[in-house]
Amino acid sequence: MARALDRIWVRFGLWIAATVMATMGILAGSVYLFAETQYRSFEGSLPEAVRAELRELVNRDEEDSPRALEIYGKYWKGDLLFGEKLSLLVGLAVCLPFGLIAGFWVSRTVTLPLGSMATVAQRIAQGDLSVRAEPGSTRGEMAEMVRHFNDMTDALEAFERERKATAAAISHELRTPLTILRARLHAAVDGVIVPGESEFRQLLDQAEHLGRLVDDLHTLSMADAGRLSLHRQPMDLVALVRATLDRHAPRLSQAGFEARVVTTLPVAMIEGDEDRLRQVISNLIENALRHAPAGRWLELGVSKDADGSTERGTPSMVLLTVSDAGPGLSQQARQQMFQRFSRPDHPRAKGGGSGLGLSIVHMLVGQHGGRIGVDESARGGTRFTIGLPLLVA
Repeated sequence: MARALDRIWVRFGLWIAATVMATMGILAGSVYLFAETQYRSFEGSLPEAVRAELRELVNRDEEDSPRALEIYGKYWKGDLLFGEKLSLLVGLAVCLPFGLIAGFWVSRTVTLPLGSMATVAQRIAQGDLSVRAEPGSTRGEMAEMVRHFNDMTDALEAFERERKATAAAISHELRTPLTILRARLHAAVDGVIVPGESEFRQLLDQAEHLGRLVDDLHTLSMADAGRLSLHRQPMDLVALVRATLDRHAPRLSQAGFEARVVTTLPVAMIEGDEDRLRQVISNLIENALRHAPAGRWLELGVSKDADGSTERGTPSMVLLTVSDAGPGLSQQARQQMFQRFSRPDHPRAKGGGSGLGLSIVHMLVGQHGGRIGVDESARGGTRFTIGLPLLVA
């Protein structure tokens, strides 16, 4: 019953029915009171003997007898039909204001949240995202609609903040290498710097940094627009992890890293885009090289999720872990880890980078139907755990 009363159309119907019944009651009461007043006035104008005779007829339920009608016809002043019409008009005059007031009150109560949302929508259209709709005393569907409307406004406000922060971060990221390139090229043109292999290498590094930044932004924008295509095909995740680590072996060795692959599965078949998953693994390795060089330890693990099962239609998962021995992360830093251009104030944030690598990892893992989390590694650093659906023959 309570759930039924939460329906706006049920409550609105009950309010209208109650208003109509109350109006009809007031109308009937007004007509009765007016008729009773007229009868008392008529009775008071009768001679004493006639009044007593009429009362006796009424008490014997002979009010419609010929003698009673004779008394009414002789002593009633005015038209009986006119009196009934007048009583009806008086009743209508009394109940009409009540009906109007009750109707306006019901209408106002029902439409108050809608009016609030209309006002807020107009303010939002003008660029003010700080306003929120008021549900008033409503509940049920209408209150839920107002709550969803405010949730949508919260999402718009958060999106606008993120858009402004992203625009400022992009501007900063592009400005830094461009400023370096412009300054060194001017110095080379003015003869302050003698062009040489070292100088050209520095300029090339800045140009490649710009290229990587543009590529990352392009990947994220394509994903936001829903136009990032994945060329899915069956593949062995264990082989991909080993091959990707081999590609980074020279840089890891140069940085003094002890890197290895630990797997409990000889083969882990998944369906995915090989290039995109290689990008995921590469970004996590680059993250360790950039932010955890002091630990000089990197471990990539592949195993089957112990909690994964095919119950309730959930596919088995394979876990890919990337662990380092860096300074680790605080709980707040872990919550902001996958935000774009996120640079939380912690020791790992001092290694540079554009702040997009982990955002791309998070996006690509989601595109493959997987999940990613971050916690503490066995050596006190950071461990990224990626879960991907196993391909079932």
